[in-house]
Amino acid sequence: MAAESERVDRSSHSMDKSITLPPNEIFRNLENAKRFAIDIGGSLTKLAYYSTVQHKVAKVRSFDHTAKDTEDDPLYEISMQEEILARLHFIKFENAYIETCLDFIKDHLVNTDTKVIKATGGGAHKFKDLIEKKLKLRVDKEDEMTCLIKGCNFVLRNIPHEAFVYVKHADSEFRFQNTHPDIFPYLLINIGSGVSIIKVESEDTFERVGGSSIGGGTFWGLGALLTKTKRFDELLQLASKGQHTSVDMLVKDIYGGSYVSLGLTGDLIASSFGKSATADKEFSKEDMAKSLLHMISNDIGQLACLYARLHNLTRGEVQALFLRHEGYLGTIGAFLKGAEEDNPNQYSWGENYAGSSGLMSTSPDLNPMQRARSGTFDMLEMDRLERQLVNLPLLQDPSSYIPDTVDLSEDALAREYWLYCFEEALDGVVKRAVASQPDLPEAAERAEKFRHKYLHKLQTLRHQPFAYGSLTVRSLLDTREHCLNEFNFPDPYSKIKQRENDMALKYFQKAVKSLEELSWEQRQFALVRGLLAGNVFDWGAKAVSDVLESDPEFGFEQAKRQLEERPWLIDNYDQWLERLNGPPHKCALFFVDNSGIDIILGVFPFVRELLCRGTEVVLASNSSPALNDVTNNELQILTERIAAMDPVIQSAVKEDRLTLVQSGSSSPCLDLSRLDKVLAGVVRERHTDLVIIEGMGRAIHTNYYALLSCESLKMAVIKNSWLADRLGGKLFSVVFKYEVPLDKKPTTLDHVPVTPS
Repeated sequence: MAAESERVDRSSHSMDKSITLPPNEIFRNLENAKRFAIDIGGSLTKLAYYSTVQHKVAKVRSFDHTAKDTEDDPLYEISMQEEILARLHFIKFENAYIETCLDFIKDHLVNTDTKVIKATGGGAHKFKDLIEKKLKLRVDKEDEMTCLIKGCNFVLRNIPHEAFVYVKHADSEFRFQNTHPDIFPYLLINIGSGVSIIKVESEDTFERVGGSSIGGGTFWGLGALLTKTKRFDELLQLASKGQHTSVDMLVKDIYGGSYVSLGLTGDLIASSFGKSATADKEFSKEDMAKSLLHMISNDIGQLACLYARLHNLTRGEVQALFLRHEGYLGTIGAFLKGAEEDNPNQYSWGENYAGSSGLMSTSPDLNPMQRARSGTFDMLEMDRLERQLVNLPLLQDPSSYIPDTVDLSEDALAREYWLYCFEEALDGVVKRAVASQPDLPEAAERAEKFRHKYLHKLQTLRHQPFAYGSLTVRSLLDTREHCLNEFNFPDPYSKIKQRENDMALKYFQKAVKSLEELSWEQRQFALVRGLLAGNVFDWGAKAVSDVLESDPEFGFEQAKRQLEERPWLIDNYDQWLERLNGPPHKCALFFVDNSGIDIILGVFPFVRELLCRGTEVVLASNSSPALNDVTNNELQILTERIAAMDPVIQSAVKEDRLTLVQSGSSSPCLDLSRLDKVLAGVVRERHTDLVIIEGMGRAIHTNYYALLSCESLKMAVIKNSWLADRLGGKLFSVVFKYEVPLDKKPTTLDHVPVTPS
């Protein structure tokens, strides 16, 4: 169930023609804009448009090593190229500013091919002439309910933390829910002046099954009579400061406490406004507004719950879900109607945190600056992703899968630590961003703009941790990547990766030779230890980056010595060794992590052993850069070079037993519910029966509790002292989790998982 509301304010406003609109912050990329849509309600206008954004991407290209000495030559070259990205812009502002905004758009609109603007909402007719006069575009009206549902389907499919439950008085007032892979059927509760209840059964099938005349208009009308307050927003402000218990009669007011036999708690409202009939006193405007808000909200909630049960819409407990972007649903739907020829639903889209405002608190006292800004303008940006994203087919239960291990929204201590961590790391990120573009003199200026923007995001999240959904280490990392891309720093670690890849390749054959000299059992342990040691080389961990910057000679053997001795913090190695004595796996899916020593001296020898056992291997790497993680393009070049040195890898590549596939991710973490559709197809075709997840970001910050329908290995070295302490370990503690689904276990694995949270 989702709630859509429109704040309606018909008080007179003068058109403020003096307002200054910062074009780079609100109406962005207007010079490339086309396909407009608009949704005009009683007080708010929501504008949508499609634009193309030109931004830099880091490309790698292999050198031709056939005709010259390659000993000291780099393996590949790095170049910065321009690429076109499709972006959707959604802007929400008060109707008071509509004329000024239309003037601004008219003055900055370059694309003259656009002839029509799709429109929906009750105010579309009222402002039709103004829009056509200002923009010279024909207004094409779309059905409001159809647009609403199209918009709702779109955000539920493309924004993972779109829906939330509101929890009053909780430390985090918004509890975000995972969207079920199949969103249908659901009940949409559209709260405007009245209430419409719509049953949505598919993308294009819906019906109005009920409604009520008691809605937002009732709250506004009765509120105006009770408080003499005419503005809707002011009425909500009054309600936020009121105490409904001064006006409402509670169960305990009648029975002296709870009514246990009927299961009624003492604090339950028995009668809205019940005390006003008998109490000989004046009630405050705030208390009356709060009582009225509770009365109408409870009535709508009860009605919605009954309709959900009547129509058998029950996936577990029936609960009221609200949407982060409920105000945009109509304009998103209107835009989609106008863009049907491009079929936007065939793509996956992702929220661009760098250009989106985020969700506000309902508290009037929380971050008043943010509230003042959002009262005027609010923005949402969605980028079209190159790959269509789907669930990993091997998730045991996609509907209950939660990628992130700790929700920082609900853990104040962890939240403050990680926000401090990311602030402290900013200087280093800025320094590396500038160093990655030595030939561009303006890089330093852009890097400072990045610093300012990301710092502002961190400050916002300190006040409003729920701004972009559940706050996690993954979302903090992703927000940083979005801000780096915003200022054309697509790969700040490109030169570091290039140098470390070149260096590690020189030791590959020696590493393989030393492994082959060991006995079978010794080799299995050496392979695991080598993989873990390789994972130490993570520039995203401050404890490691400090060492690598101060000691450039720090290498593979030194990393091995840093690892804790067995027994490890989480140690299922004996069970893994026992499994290796059995038949080989059919196919292993390996989510790889860092460039350099990690991938070349850690992962490839491990993969080589699996191939020798008769197991096919799929290496899944990032589609785009993040920190020093290896990308698919880089991995293609590395694999080609290693294959030239090693007959095992060479034959596996030729025989298609070793396959490289993009994960669809651009993050140091991993969301198994948003993976490249091609990868999901390969997993099915190869009958994958082993998933290996490597690294702190992918196996600790995310997927620590992920349940798969096949065997899995989760391996990482803890490179953060605070996190290690939380896990009950120390810096460079080892997590080696080998998990087998209950229905496939020959014996019970004897281990007790440690709880990171």
